[in-house]
Amino acid sequence: MTKMIDRPTDTKTAAPRSSSADTRQNSSQDAPKFNPEAFAMNLARAMETSGQALAAYLKPREGVANPKPPNEITEVIKTISTVANYWLSDQARAAEVQMKMGKAYLDLWGNAMRRMAGETVEPTIEAAPRDKRFADPEWKSNQFFDFLLQTYLLTTKMANELVRDAEGLDPHTRKKAEFYVQQISNAIAPSNFVMTNPELLRHTVASNGDNLVRGMKMLAEDITAGGGNLRIRQSDPDNLVVGVNMAVTPGKVIFQNEIMQLIQYTPSTENVLRTPLLIVPPWINKFYILDLRPEKSYIKWCVDQGVTVFVISWVNPDKTLSQKSFADYMHQGPLTAMDVIEKVTGELKVHTAGYCVGGTLLASTLAWLAEKRRQRVASATFFAAQVDFTHAGDLMVFVDEAQISALEKDMLEAGVLDGGKMAMAFNMLRSNDLIWSYVVSNYLKGQPPSAFDLLHWNSDATRMPAANHSFYLRNCYLENRLSTGSMVLDDTLLDLSKVKVPIYNLATKEDHIAPAQSVLYGSQFFGGPVKYVLSGSGHIAGVVNPPAANKYQYWTNDAIGDIPLDEWLKGAQEHKGSWWPDWRQWLATIDAEQVAARSVGSEAFPPIEDAPGSYVRVRA
Repeated sequence: MTKMIDRPTDTKTAAPRSSSADTRQNSSQDAPKFNPEAFAMNLARAMETSGQALAAYLKPREGVANPKPPNEITEVIKTISTVANYWLSDQARAAEVQMKMGKAYLDLWGNAMRRMAGETVEPTIEAAPRDKRFADPEWKSNQFFDFLLQTYLLTTKMANELVRDAEGLDPHTRKKAEFYVQQISNAIAPSNFVMTNPELLRHTVASNGDNLVRGMKMLAEDITAGGGNLRIRQSDPDNLVVGVNMAVTPGKVIFQNEIMQLIQYTPSTENVLRTPLLIVPPWINKFYILDLRPEKSYIKWCVDQGVTVFVISWVNPDKTLSQKSFADYMHQGPLTAMDVIEKVTGELKVHTAGYCVGGTLLASTLAWLAEKRRQRVASATFFAAQVDFTHAGDLMVFVDEAQISALEKDMLEAGVLDGGKMAMAFNMLRSNDLIWSYVVSNYLKGQPPSAFDLLHWNSDATRMPAANHSFYLRNCYLENRLSTGSMVLDDTLLDLSKVKVPIYNLATKEDHIAPAQSVLYGSQFFGGPVKYVLSGSGHIAGVVNPPAANKYQYWTNDAIGDIPLDEWLKGAQEHKGSWWPDWRQWLATIDAEQVAARSVGSEAFPPIEDAPGSYVRVRA
């Protein structure tokens, strides 16, 4: 442990010596004293509560004979075994790697011994400067924790090299192995355990173990809330209620069917653009990501900019909707919404915007309309949405015939894909930030998270109908049919080159879900003018970036197509702040005509209930 109080440097001067003594006395009086009895009592309470967490985990599994391991575990074992077989199948190769690893550990041990003897020794390996897990000074100042950290970093480095240097692996298997090794490395980091994390150890001693009591209580509650699976709380839900302090932009539900509610928002300006805007959000999340708190709300901002806004709020489906297909979502979603909007406003055409998979559905709908020669759309805006999946990023780890077939089998039994599974897949893309940091803070430090609207939304997952999700995974991720012109939707062959409407195609620079390179590459497949815009930050913060926040930046460049993103950026112009005003100016170049603000609904479509409606309130 690091010393809490250093010895005075000037022992000849009485005043500093007295002052230091006073400081030690005051510090000993102010610092919480370790109480062995309280510590033992809290450990017992923590163990009791951890038993409750285990009971909550086991309860839904009672009476299940020979439960099979999750498909994900099977896939990890199969993939890592492939790498191991390469190294172990050749005796010389195995001996070589053993010698390399043995030498690395012996060098590390030798450095540790020299440092213990008082020598100044350069670290064998160091954590990345931005790695927040090892920010505590004692990871470097304390020889035990320093050795532990370097052992972990060295082991992680060698594991990654074993995957990198394994010859004969196909690209998909290598990508899976890299991903799984990273997940295992993140999980076993010494920062994730009380006895091997100096900060946690100090915290536990200082609180006499009370942190573990609080943490195990939260763990039991979160497993119970997840129905036997851990549902990590990322935000305090008490002060975040949909319709109370989130999703509060005034409006009404004016139509609903079994798949969606259509919301029309109340105008806040005297005049509005003649052409209304229809927003198609993803159904794997809830629409209020675009209507968080008022100061963050894209929907409210659009309304205040004189746009008549309609938004689809998807149902949180149960088993009864298991056979709802991608085509059903198109017909009962955006196509139905366009019909309702026409009857309410009298406008045949709408501006459209689609977010993530909602954008993929919108692009498919545009291609379907083009094939039918129906002119219903004036423009299309895509927020971090893919139409080509050649560069689809880390989510491709979960996509191959074996994994999709196993998932389809599970969905056939349940009728839906549980929203928690999709949420966990997304969280795993940034597991240190979105999983392990909360494990440490919540369950080991015993500190509940603060209220954060974006993370509250992130944990508000939705289920997906089996038929819809299977179609999406196979036709988009696995077979990449939309951009190649081979996707058949509602007995119609789709061709994106027939989509001639102007397109504003937004990507985000740090996106792990719809990588900026993927969105850029997909821009070339449309047949009309495409404006590709790159926003700073990631899949959510890069989109939900209100101008008043004055955060991040965006880049513009007329070039699109099969261009490396780095090359595109070299010729791009950087603009400070939000892309929202740029998009609004682009919209005005397509249709600047204004009309008097419209009332919500009509005689044929009277308001059903206040926004945000009831569908969005159903939790998975």
